[in-house]
Amino acid sequence: MNNFLWVEKYRPKTIQDCILPSPLKQIFLKVVEQGELPNMILSGTSGLGKTTIARALCSELDLDVLQINASEESGIDTLRSKIKQFASSVSLHSGKHKVVLLDEADYLNAQSTQPALRAFIEEFSASCRFILTCNFKNRIIEPLHSRCSVIEFNTNKTDLSKLCVEFLERLEYILNTEKVSYNKKVVAELIMKYAPDWRRVLNECQKFSTSGELESDALVTLNNKKIAELASHIKGKNFREMRKWVALNSDIDSSAIIRGIYDSMYEHIEASSIPQAVIILGEYQYKAAFVADKELNMVACLTELMGSTTWK
Repeated sequence: MNNFLWVEKYRPKTIQDCILPSPLKQIFLKVVEQGELPNMILSGTSGLGKTTIARALCSELDLDVLQINASEESGIDTLRSKIKQFASSVSLHSGKHKVVLLDEADYLNAQSTQPALRAFIEEFSASCRFILTCNFKNRIIEPLHSRCSVIEFNTNKTDLSKLCVEFLERLEYILNTEKVSYNKKVVAELIMKYAPDWRRVLNECQKFSTSGELESDALVTLNNKKIAELASHIKGKNFREMRKWVALNSDIDSSAIIRGIYDSMYEHIEASSIPQAVIILGEYQYKAAFVADKELNMVACLTELMGSTTWK
């Protein structure tokens, strides 16, 4: 199954092959050069390559890795048994540390599991290193911050333009390898639409290439007409049509819909309701990073706007 997914099939195996801002890449190249992996917290939004970097580091340093998705396995007992069994077993590479890679560590309970993880780091310091990836570093408790090197995956506008050019070359290579015909302009616009979420770009590209040609439908965007249509459903408290609108526009990222509503508030929402609308939009934009069903979260957001704000 992994070979079917382009994000896995073409995942970089070395730090040099990863698409990162130069200062960030130099940090990881230095780790490889020194041959000593510290405990790390890799923080940043989705799709920037945090897990890819962690796996590439372990691959280049030839280290045994236990990868755990903390959003799926967050219980203390599960973590304790898995980590203890892994840490106490004989390494395939004598004399080298093992690595516990905790993906989405910000899902771990800050009152119970994270404090226990602090104890794990200390208990197994002689045999294991820990790498935590997270979207929101403020959801990781301070004692873990103090035990790890915290590295933020930030991208400024100058870096982003360079990275987009790099990723365009990478994506063209992938499309050519997969024998998918494409319009270079469509590929470039797709990258600009979702950058720097490289995983999202690649997934969307694969999704719209099943016919052997990259379809222009991949560039479906949110325009003023669509926002006005949605506003009319909310104003009329027409839940059925609002839900239908969300389903028909499922290819548009929920954060783009929330931003579209925010940008057009003065046109569609009564001035007295704008502060409440901002609070609702902010709350659901935050939730969108964690929920399993983004469509349901979007409908919940619009339903709350429908019931708590007044539209023109």
